[in-house]
Amino acid sequence: MRNYHTHTTRCRHAFGKDRDYVIKAIKAGITELGFSDHAPMLFPVENYYSTYRMFPEDVPDYVNSINLLREEYKDKIQIHLGYEFEYFPKIFDKTIHYLEEYGFEYLVLGQHFTDNEYEPYAHYSGLPTNNTELFDKYIEQSLEGLATGRFIYIAHPDLFNFTGPDRIYIEKMTCFCQEIKKLDYPVEFNLLGFAQKRNYPDRRFWKIVSEVGNDVIIGFDAHSPEAFQNKRIYNSAKKYLNKLGIIPIEKIKIPNKES
Repeated sequence: MRNYHTHTTRCRHAFGKDRDYVIKAIKAGITELGFSDHAPMLFPVENYYSTYRMFPEDVPDYVNSINLLREEYKDKIQIHLGYEFEYFPKIFDKTIHYLEEYGFEYLVLGQHFTDNEYEPYAHYSGLPTNNTELFDKYIEQSLEGLATGRFIYIAHPDLFNFTGPDRIYIEKMTCFCQEIKKLDYPVEFNLLGFAQKRNYPDRRFWKIVSEVGNDVIIGFDAHSPEAFQNKRIYNSAKKYLNKLGIIPIEKIKIPNKES
């Protein structure tokens, strides 16, 4: 098993020490572990600190911790340093530049907020809505992010919780999957959502993925070291996908040198 979607306590909604994630991953038989905590966003909003992601000043400690663990456990597991990253066009380059000063290997696109440039005023994609304009914005903003070429895949692409007619959902998500395929990105089947029975994974979406032929990667979206202990969920996810004719890919190519 490999996993490229792992959080740390710095995002303020995950639990456990960095080292414990590594130890539990090794015990679970994971051979490649990517840390991709929620990246800080350099919002131009005075005195605003997101409670959903790490603070900018957390970055040095995060980078140092993961790099030390990578060296310490190099004979037992391959460790990568990355971020789960939002695409906000007006602050994208500025935020990337800040992260590059400390070095990282990869980015996973996780588009949680849409319809506005900045998180405090944006729509959270997991909230139920029948608003087709918000749905279009989620798809548009996600595709714009992927088109930058800075990501390795898109996390929980079916996060947007559209409660309108199925025909609209199917039409829009079919176009979304087709465009993602053209851009040559895998889509993530999210184990956290699967285990907690959230609105994602959405079976309608994964039927579309099967028909379009997107590459699929399974992501633990680990918010605690114990996430790696439940192999039953992992196996259930593979069966879920196999019934739809989907065989997940096992490995993502990570850039050889830091960005």
